[in-house]
Amino acid sequence: MDIQNILLQVKSGEMSLETAEQMLEKIPYEDLGYAKLDHHRRIRSGFGEVVFCSGKATDHLVGIYQHFYQQDGCVLGTRAREDQYLAVKEVLPQVQYDPLSHILVIEKEDAAKEGCVAVCTGGTSDIPVAEEAARTAEYFGANVERIYDVGVAGIHRLLSQQDRLRHANAIVAVAGMEGALAGVVAGLVEVPVIAVPTSIGYGANFGGLSALLTMLNSCAEGISVVNIDNGFGGGYMGAQINRLICRK
Repeated sequence: MDIQNILLQVKSGEMSLETAEQMLEKIPYEDLGYAKLDHHRRIRSGFGEVVFCSGKATDHLVGIYQHFYQQDGCVLGTRAREDQYLAVKEVLPQVQYDPLSHILVIEKEDAAKEGCVAVCTGGTSDIPVAEEAARTAEYFGANVERIYDVGVAGIHRLLSQQDRLRHANAIVAVAGMEGALAGVVAGLVEVPVIAVPTSIGYGANFGGLSALLTMLNSCAEGISVVNIDNGFGGGYMGAQINRLICRK
Protein backbone atom coordinates (compact mmCIF):
# COMPACT_ATOMS: atom_id res chain seq x y z
CA MET A 1 0.00 0.00 0.00
CA ASP A 2 1.39 3.44 -0.91
CA ILE A 3 1.47 6.50 1.33
CA GLN A 4 -1.41 8.25 -0.41
CA ASN A 5 -3.76 5.31 0.14
CA ILE A 6 -2.76 5.12 3.81
CA LEU A 7 -3.45 8.83 4.31
CA LEU A 8 -6.79 8.63 2.48
CA GLN A 9 -7.91 5.75 4.69
CA VAL A 10 -6.91 7.65 7.82
CA LYS A 11 -8.80 10.70 6.55
CA SER A 12 -11.94 8.68 5.85
CA GLY A 13 -11.76 6.88 9.18
CA GLU A 14 -11.19 3.45 7.59
CA MET A 15 -7.78 3.17 9.28
CA SER A 16 -6.66 4.19 12.76
CA LEU A 17 -3.67 6.42 13.38
CA GLU A 18 -1.96 3.56 15.21
CA THR A 19 -2.32 1.20 12.25
CA ALA A 20 -1.12 3.88 9.84
CA GLU A 21 1.90 4.55 12.03
CA GLN A 22 2.81 0.85 12.04
CA MET A 23 2.56 0.69 8.25
CA LEU A 24 4.55 3.88 7.70
CA GLU A 25 7.33 2.57 9.92
CA LYS A 26 7.93 -0.20 7.37
CA ILE A 27 8.12 2.07 4.34
CA PRO A 28 11.86 3.00 4.50
CA TYR A 29 12.77 -0.66 5.01
CA GLU A 30 11.63 -3.67 6.98
CA ASP A 31 14.31 -5.33 9.09
CA LEU A 32 13.93 -9.12 9.20
CA GLY A 33 17.29 -9.61 10.90
CA TYR A 34 18.75 -11.56 7.98
CA ALA A 35 17.45 -9.08 5.37
CA LYS A 36 16.37 -5.46 5.15
CA LEU A 37 13.52 -5.18 2.65
CA ASP A 38 13.48 -1.88 0.76
CA HIS A 39 9.75 -1.13 0.54
CA HIS A 40 10.59 2.52 -0.15
CA ARG A 41 12.23 1.69 -3.50
CA ARG A 42 8.94 1.75 -5.42
CA ILE A 43 8.35 5.31 -4.18
CA ARG A 44 11.89 6.42 -5.07
CA SER A 45 12.34 4.74 -8.44
CA GLY A 46 8.87 3.65 -9.54
CA PHE A 47 9.79 -0.04 -9.44
CA GLY A 48 9.92 -2.21 -6.34
CA GLU A 49 12.87 -4.24 -5.07
CA VAL A 50 13.63 -7.52 -6.87
CA VAL A 51 14.87 -10.66 -5.12
CA PHE A 52 18.08 -12.34 -6.34
CA CYS A 53 17.28 -15.92 -5.31
CA SER A 54 20.57 -17.63 -6.06
CA GLY A 55 22.59 -18.45 -2.95
CA LYS A 56 19.86 -17.58 -0.46
CA ALA A 57 18.93 -19.95 2.35
CA THR A 58 15.53 -21.44 1.61
CA ASP A 59 13.88 -20.26 4.84
CA HIS A 60 15.24 -16.75 4.26
CA LEU A 61 13.87 -16.71 0.72
CA VAL A 62 10.44 -17.89 1.86
CA GLY A 63 10.34 -15.18 4.54
CA ILE A 64 11.35 -12.49 2.05
CA TYR A 65 8.61 -13.54 -0.36
CA GLN A 66 6.01 -13.59 2.40
CA HIS A 67 6.85 -10.08 3.57
CA PHE A 68 7.05 -8.55 0.10
CA TYR A 69 3.73 -10.15 -0.82
CA GLN A 70 2.05 -8.91 2.36
CA GLN A 71 3.29 -5.39 1.66
CA ASP A 72 2.81 -5.08 -2.11
CA GLY A 73 0.74 -8.03 -3.32
CA CYS A 74 3.43 -8.90 -5.85
CA VAL A 75 7.09 -9.92 -5.93
CA LEU A 76 9.67 -10.76 -8.59
CA GLY A 77 12.68 -13.02 -8.07
CA THR A 78 15.46 -13.96 -10.48
CA ARG A 79 17.84 -16.95 -10.74
CA ALA A 80 15.59 -19.21 -8.70
CA ARG A 81 15.88 -23.00 -8.49
CA GLU A 82 12.95 -25.41 -8.66
CA ASP A 83 13.39 -26.48 -5.03
CA GLN A 84 13.16 -22.82 -3.99
CA TYR A 85 9.95 -22.50 -6.00
CA LEU A 86 8.45 -25.54 -4.29
CA ALA A 87 9.34 -24.14 -0.85
CA VAL A 88 7.77 -20.75 -1.59
CA LYS A 89 4.72 -22.42 -3.15
CA GLU A 90 3.97 -24.20 0.14
CA VAL A 91 3.17 -20.85 1.80
CA LEU A 92 2.25 -18.78 -1.28
CA PRO A 93 0.47 -21.15 -3.69
CA GLN A 94 -0.11 -18.39 -6.26
CA VAL A 95 3.63 -18.09 -7.02
CA GLN A 96 4.65 -18.97 -10.58
CA TYR A 97 7.97 -20.40 -11.73
CA ASP A 98 9.48 -20.45 -15.22
CA PRO A 99 12.24 -23.09 -15.44
CA LEU A 100 13.63 -21.52 -18.63
CA SER A 101 14.30 -18.03 -17.28
CA HIS A 102 14.42 -19.09 -13.59
CA ILE A 103 11.97 -16.29 -12.77
CA LEU A 104 9.91 -16.78 -9.59
CA VAL A 105 7.01 -14.34 -9.55
CA ILE A 106 3.70 -13.33 -8.03
CA GLU A 107 1.89 -10.77 -10.17
CA LYS A 108 -1.28 -8.80 -9.59
CA GLU A 109 -4.06 -10.12 -11.82
CA ASP A 110 -5.15 -6.64 -12.86
CA ALA A 111 -1.64 -5.34 -13.60
CA ALA A 112 -1.81 -3.10 -16.67
CA LYS A 113 0.64 -3.31 -19.57
CA GLU A 114 1.56 -0.41 -21.83
CA GLY A 115 3.91 0.45 -24.70
CA CYS A 116 6.26 -2.14 -26.12
CA VAL A 117 9.73 -3.54 -25.47
CA ALA A 118 11.16 -5.86 -28.12
CA VAL A 119 13.49 -8.64 -26.97
CA CYS A 120 15.67 -10.20 -29.68
CA THR A 121 18.16 -13.05 -29.64
CA GLY A 122 20.97 -14.04 -31.93
CA GLY A 123 20.18 -17.74 -31.51
CA THR A 124 17.95 -20.12 -29.60
CA SER A 125 20.70 -20.78 -27.04
CA ASP A 126 20.31 -17.16 -25.92
CA ILE A 127 16.60 -17.58 -25.13
CA PRO A 128 16.95 -18.32 -21.37
CA VAL A 129 18.67 -14.95 -20.84
CA ALA A 130 16.20 -13.27 -23.19
CA GLU A 131 13.26 -14.70 -21.26
CA GLU A 132 14.69 -13.27 -18.05
CA ALA A 133 14.68 -9.89 -19.79
CA ALA A 134 11.22 -10.34 -21.30
CA ARG A 135 9.55 -11.47 -18.09
CA THR A 136 11.22 -8.67 -16.13
CA ALA A 137 9.93 -6.06 -18.58
CA GLU A 138 6.44 -7.58 -18.44
CA TYR A 139 6.43 -7.57 -14.64
CA PHE A 140 7.29 -3.87 -14.68
CA GLY A 141 4.38 -3.01 -16.96
CA ALA A 142 5.57 -3.34 -20.55
CA ASN A 143 4.10 -5.31 -23.42
CA VAL A 144 6.87 -7.47 -24.84
CA GLU A 145 7.50 -8.50 -28.44
CA ARG A 146 9.71 -11.60 -28.62
CA ILE A 147 11.85 -11.82 -31.78
CA TYR A 148 14.08 -14.86 -31.40
CA ASP A 149 16.77 -16.50 -33.53
CA VAL A 150 17.54 -13.54 -35.79
CA GLY A 151 21.33 -13.53 -35.57
CA VAL A 152 23.63 -11.99 -38.14
CA ALA A 153 24.64 -15.35 -39.66
CA GLY A 154 21.26 -15.22 -41.40
CA ILE A 155 20.69 -11.49 -41.45
CA HIS A 156 17.63 -11.78 -43.72
CA ARG A 157 15.80 -13.19 -40.69
CA LEU A 158 16.44 -9.95 -38.80
CA LEU A 159 15.64 -7.68 -41.75
CA SER A 160 12.26 -9.36 -42.16
CA GLN A 161 11.36 -8.22 -38.61
CA GLN A 162 12.04 -4.49 -39.06
CA ASP A 163 8.40 -3.45 -38.70
CA ARG A 164 8.15 -5.21 -35.33
CA LEU A 165 11.44 -3.66 -34.20
CA ARG A 166 10.37 -0.15 -35.14
CA HIS A 167 7.11 -0.54 -33.25
CA ALA A 168 8.99 -0.89 -29.94
CA ASN A 169 9.94 1.90 -27.54
CA ALA A 170 13.15 0.07 -26.60
CA ILE A 171 14.92 -3.04 -27.83
CA VAL A 172 16.85 -5.60 -25.80
CA ALA A 173 19.36 -7.43 -28.02
CA VAL A 174 20.64 -10.67 -26.49
CA ALA A 175 23.54 -12.47 -28.17
CA GLY A 176 26.58 -14.60 -27.53
CA MET A 177 29.33 -15.72 -29.94
CA GLU A 178 30.79 -12.46 -31.31
CA GLY A 179 27.77 -10.39 -30.14
CA ALA A 180 27.18 -8.47 -33.38
CA LEU A 181 23.38 -8.44 -33.13
CA ALA A 182 23.08 -5.29 -31.01
CA GLY A 183 25.14 -3.15 -33.39
CA VAL A 184 23.17 -4.29 -36.41
CA VAL A 185 19.84 -3.66 -34.69
CA ALA A 186 20.94 -0.20 -33.56
CA GLY A 187 21.75 0.65 -37.17
CA LEU A 188 18.16 -0.10 -38.20
CA VAL A 189 16.07 1.70 -35.57
CA GLU A 190 15.65 5.08 -33.87
CA VAL A 191 15.03 3.80 -30.35
CA PRO A 192 17.53 2.84 -27.64
CA VAL A 193 19.06 -0.63 -27.80
CA ILE A 194 20.09 -2.44 -24.62
CA ALA A 195 22.78 -5.00 -25.45
CA VAL A 196 22.97 -8.15 -23.34
CA PRO A 197 26.04 -10.33 -24.02
CA THR A 198 25.63 -14.00 -23.18
CA SER A 199 28.18 -16.64 -22.28
CA ILE A 200 27.13 -18.77 -25.27
CA GLY A 201 30.01 -19.58 -27.61
CA TYR A 202 33.13 -21.63 -28.21
CA GLY A 203 36.46 -21.33 -26.38
CA ALA A 204 37.63 -17.94 -27.62
CA ASN A 205 34.26 -16.53 -26.62
CA PHE A 206 35.81 -16.50 -23.11
CA GLY A 207 32.47 -17.02 -21.36
CA GLY A 208 30.83 -14.02 -23.02
CA LEU A 209 33.77 -11.63 -22.95
CA SER A 210 34.05 -11.50 -26.75
CA ALA A 211 30.36 -10.57 -27.07
CA LEU A 212 30.72 -7.96 -24.30
CA LEU A 213 33.69 -6.31 -26.01
CA THR A 214 31.95 -6.27 -29.39
CA MET A 215 28.91 -4.57 -27.88
CA LEU A 216 31.04 -2.05 -25.99
CA ASN A 217 33.00 -1.23 -29.14
CA SER A 218 30.07 -0.99 -31.55
CA CYS A 219 30.20 1.95 -33.93
CA ALA A 220 26.40 2.16 -33.97
CA GLU A 221 24.95 4.87 -31.74
CA GLY A 222 22.26 4.43 -29.14
CA ILE A 223 23.54 1.25 -27.50
CA SER A 224 23.87 0.67 -23.76
CA VAL A 225 25.47 -2.54 -22.51
CA VAL A 226 24.75 -4.58 -19.38
CA ASN A 227 26.78 -7.38 -17.86
CA ILE A 228 27.21 -10.88 -19.29
CA ASP A 229 24.00 -12.97 -19.01
CA ASN A 230 22.25 -10.10 -17.21
CA GLY A 231 18.83 -10.47 -18.79
CA PHE A 232 17.26 -8.87 -15.73
CA GLY A 233 19.32 -5.70 -16.18
CA GLY A 234 18.40 -5.47 -19.85
CA GLY A 235 14.70 -6.01 -19.22
CA TYR A 236 14.65 -3.53 -16.34
CA MET A 237 16.28 -0.80 -18.42
CA GLY A 238 13.92 -1.51 -21.31
CA ALA A 239 10.94 -1.17 -18.96
CA GLN A 240 12.27 2.15 -17.61
CA ILE A 241 12.64 3.60 -21.11
CA ASN A 242 9.22 2.29 -22.12
CA ARG A 243 7.61 3.87 -19.05
CA LEU A 244 9.16 7.28 -19.77
CA ILE A 245 7.97 7.20 -23.37
CA CYS A 246 4.45 6.18 -22.35
CA ARG A 247 4.27 9.14 -19.96
CA LYS A 248 4.48 11.62 -22.84
